[in-house]
Amino acid sequence: MSDAIALIFDFDDTLAPDSTSGFLADMGVDVERFWKEMVDPLLFQQDWDPVPAYLYQMIELSKSGAYGAITRERLEQWGRRLPLHEGVATLFGRLRELVREQHPQVRLEFYLISSGIGDVVRHTSIAHEFTDIWASEFIYGEDGGIHFPRRIVSFTDKTRYLFHIQKGIVGPASRNKPFEVNRKIPPEKLRIPFEQMIFVGDGYTDIPCFSLVRRSGGVAFGVWDPRHRDKRSRAWGFIQEGRVSNLNQARYDEQAELYQWLEEAVDSLAGRITLNDRIYRG
Repeated sequence: MSDAIALIFDFDDTLAPDSTSGFLADMGVDVERFWKEMVDPLLFQQDWDPVPAYLYQMIELSKSGAYGAITRERLEQWGRRLPLHEGVATLFGRLRELVREQHPQVRLEFYLISSGIGDVVRHTSIAHEFTDIWASEFIYGEDGGIHFPRRIVSFTDKTRYLFHIQKGIVGPASRNKPFEVNRKIPPEKLRIPFEQMIFVGDGYTDIPCFSLVRRSGGVAFGVWDPRHRDKRSRAWGFIQEGRVSNLNQARYDEQAELYQWLEEAVDSLAGRITLNDRIYRG
C-alpha cells in the first residue's frame, strides 16, 4: 500500500505567467504577432499540433538572427528571472509542513508536467521542489541556438508522465529508458496510484490529465490567471464539462481559496492513507 501523495502541476499560467511569451517579450519580440501571425496559421491552415507549432516558430525566429540566437544560456537565464504567481514560492513548504504535522507517515511529493520549455522551468527558483520535471526540450545547433525539438509534451503526452509517477519511473535513474513506462506492474506494487494524485492545471493541454486523474478517483483543480480574465471563460468550460473538481484563481498565498482547497485535498488524501494503513496493519 502506497503511503505517498503526488501533487502535480502544470506550469505556464498555473504557477507563473506564460513563460514562453515572457521570454519572447524579454527578447524584444512582438508577442501578439508571434502567436497570431506565426503560430496560428500553422494551427488553422496547416493542421499543426499547437506545441510543435510554437517550438518550430521559435526555431525559425532563432535562425533568422533578428533577435540573436535562442541559446540554452538565454533560456536558463530567463528561467532564473521568471516571476511566479502570488504565494508559489512558499506553497511547497507550507503543504509539506501540514503533512509532517498531521500525517507524519505520509510522503507528499511534487511533480511538474509542462508543455513549456524544460531549460526554462528547470532553472526557476522552485525547480528544486519537484521530485521530477517533464517539459518540451530542444537540441542545440553549432551556433548554440535551438535546432530541433527532442521532446514534445502536448495533450495526451502529459498523461504518459502520470503513468511514470504511478509506476515510480522518476528521477535520474529513469532517464534514457523510453519504453520503461510500458512495463506492467501489479496494482499492489504501484508507487503512487491515481487516486492518490492531485493535478492542477489551466489549459487545453491539461484536459487529458484532468480526465484521467478525476476518473481514477484523484482530484483535479482548474485554475485561471487573474491577470487575464479572458482565460476565465475557458477555465469555466472545464467545470461545465465535469473535468475538474474546482476552479479558482491561480493564487497560492495562505488566504487564497485555491491554497485552502489544496490543503483540504492533501489533508483528506493523507487521512485516508493513514486510516487504510491502520486497517491494513490490523
